[in-house]
Amino acid sequence: MRKLLILSFSPIAADARVLKQVSLFADRYEVTTCGFDEAPAGVAHHIRIPDGLTATHLYGRFITLRWYRRAYDRLSAVKWARGHLSPGAYDVILANDVEAVPLALDLTPPLGVHADLHEYTPRLHEDHAPWLRHIKPFYDWLCRRYVSKASSWTTVSNGLAREYEREFGFAPVVVTNATPYVDREPGVSAPPLRLVHSGACLRDRSLLAMIDAVELADAELELHFYITPNDPGYLDEIKDRAAAVAGVEVHDPVPYADLVETLSQYDAGIMVLPPVTFSYEWALPNKVFDFVQARLGVIVGPSAEMAHYVTAFGLGVVTDGFTPDAIASTLRALTAADVNQWRRSSHAHAHELSAETQVRVWADAVDRLMAGAPR
Repeated sequence: MRKLLILSFSPIAADARVLKQVSLFADRYEVTTCGFDEAPAGVAHHIRIPDGLTATHLYGRFITLRWYRRAYDRLSAVKWARGHLSPGAYDVILANDVEAVPLALDLTPPLGVHADLHEYTPRLHEDHAPWLRHIKPFYDWLCRRYVSKASSWTTVSNGLAREYEREFGFAPVVVTNATPYVDREPGVSAPPLRLVHSGACLRDRSLLAMIDAVELADAELELHFYITPNDPGYLDEIKDRAAAVAGVEVHDPVPYADLVETLSQYDAGIMVLPPVTFSYEWALPNKVFDFVQARLGVIVGPSAEMAHYVTAFGLGVVTDGFTPDAIASTLRALTAADVNQWRRSSHAHAHELSAETQVRVWADAVDRLMAGAPR
């Protein structure tokens, strides 16, 4: 069998996007993974990067002097992986995220490197001025010098793909963060309509705005959160605010394997993400697809990528803005009839919007390389 290395500076067994790659290719090729933590199921070999190493903590002096290659080679996870991966040992390497691509190219796989870019990394933290001044040029250099030299590319949304092409001249194909297909029927909604939000507890996601909107809407609504404690202080603020608004509850997060079943208890998922960064502006998060597989209606803000899917597939409604007032105006107008229609649309398009459909793009790209086809 041809040999495929899936390289990711992440805990692969808990990385939903990379696990889809493992599942897709485990029976097609001899798959080796290299990343943090335990081996994912189904691989032939796993090269575990030791805990405590990093592919993102850059040595400041080298960055200041713009010695970018030295800065990259000094990254502890990169340095360790280079010492434990043999050049030419894999026919193709699937490199996840910008940081993995230079190492993948250095390992000289004879049939090429496919780069899967989970973010638009050069603008990832553009809301922090020091990062923008000092770190963005490093990632621009990585993309221009190395990522552009990959054999093929994918990324998570059209907005990110266009920016990579505009800035660096290569054009990724989109593989959304779609959820695996779940065979279930849509439930039937009735007042009070129960809204749900799942994801990370991060201050720049303005979760409090959704609580404020429920209070302002003054309608037969409930709002339930399943959020991870990324920022414990902010989580406490959310819990305090929720306790003051009737119908709002904050629950402990559930394992991803149980998430769709948990979401299916509700009527509509809500995700209103203010465009405070480029990545947020063009976000198309997995939670939108989680809502579809749970057969819910979907409520989103006017974010271009999310709004496109919600409108094109009739999954729900797009708010007029990101403020509590704009969200409340939409919530005030919700009816059970509307939500039931959205849930039927989620059911009708669940196959089309599933991970099983999306991963064909990876299959086409990697299979083409394995066949020795030209770039």
